[in-house]
Amino acid sequence: MIYLDYSANTPVDEAVLERFCAVERSCPGNANSRHQAGAAAKAAIDEATQSIARSLHVQPAEIIYTSGASEANNFALKSIARLERHHGKHIISTPLEHSSVSGTLTALQEQGYEIDLVDIKQDGTVDLAHLRELLRPDTILVAVTAVDSELGVVQPVTEIAALLKDYPHCHLHVDATQAVGKLPLPSFEGIDTLSLTAHKFYGLNGIGVLVKRRGLALEPLIHGGESTTIYRSGTPTVALACSLALALDKAMTELPERVERVRSLNARLRTELANYPKVRINSPEAAVPQILNLSVKDVKGTVFQRELDAHGVCVSVKSACSSDGLPSRAVFAVSRDRRNALSSWRISLSHRTTDEEITGFLQAFDACYRTLTQP
Repeated sequence: MIYLDYSANTPVDEAVLERFCAVERSCPGNANSRHQAGAAAKAAIDEATQSIARSLHVQPAEIIYTSGASEANNFALKSIARLERHHGKHIISTPLEHSSVSGTLTALQEQGYEIDLVDIKQDGTVDLAHLRELLRPDTILVAVTAVDSELGVVQPVTEIAALLKDYPHCHLHVDATQAVGKLPLPSFEGIDTLSLTAHKFYGLNGIGVLVKRRGLALEPLIHGGESTTIYRSGTPTVALACSLALALDKAMTELPERVERVRSLNARLRTELANYPKVRINSPEAAVPQILNLSVKDVKGTVFQRELDAHGVCVSVKSACSSDGLPSRAVFAVSRDRRNALSSWRISLSHRTTDEEITGFLQAFDACYRTLTQP
């Protein structure tokens, strides 16, 4: 099996898994309890929180643990909308967002909020001039992904934040799910909330983080006690927090070597795939190298995916959380070609991807291409 769907789910780092197991055995207590076992658990999760804060260059009090980025996105968007509802109900986002953002915005729209989508330029980045035109005195939220999960486009988050400085009631939410471990994170200046999840950088499923700027008083997601934060009550999962801290630390410290390795794999794929006349590379050159989106003309992405799967190769069509049967919103936004968007699919690369796996993929791709593009 050749697994080129790392963007959807990465294999857990062995050291991270060992950290989880060790903490799960040594800290069985409830970190909210006042006895010795509780104190040991609290000390462990406090240390993890401090480590995460150091990695992200934020304060420990700004860390809120969640079950993942989807929960963090929902929490941030709904809470900010409710917080600022008396100042306005206008929200701006992009057509490149993960379904946990776009779906939440649809739910808010049904509650009376007005949603505008900013135009995307041909290189996949936000049209800052159009964003400036869309901003209004009653705009309360701009939600943008730092890196698009389908194309790998890196958005100008710092420039977007700068545009919002003159709008005191407008908050910026950044979905950094696909950015962590792929590129240095943007400065947090001007960012109010930011989401991430551990399994995108070789951590375990079921643990994520919402970074919330201090001073931003959101309504709690879960009421009933302080726990690690007043914003999400409940017994904290100490081992998961500790495993996330280690995965994040490794992702940040090993970033240059990891990226260089993936960049070489991406370049090889682009060179080899250029030999096929019906292949169109949708990811721009400036995209993160871990994500390569392509289309094969007149072959639906789902069809090519199934054929590759029959050859033992796993790739992804759209985001893993998206609905089937519809064209990729991200690819359509860039190419303006519905048929091309329906034909698109995504290769996700990792520093763990081997040269042999790339060779195996190219052999399988060639066989599938010849079968599916026959006249």
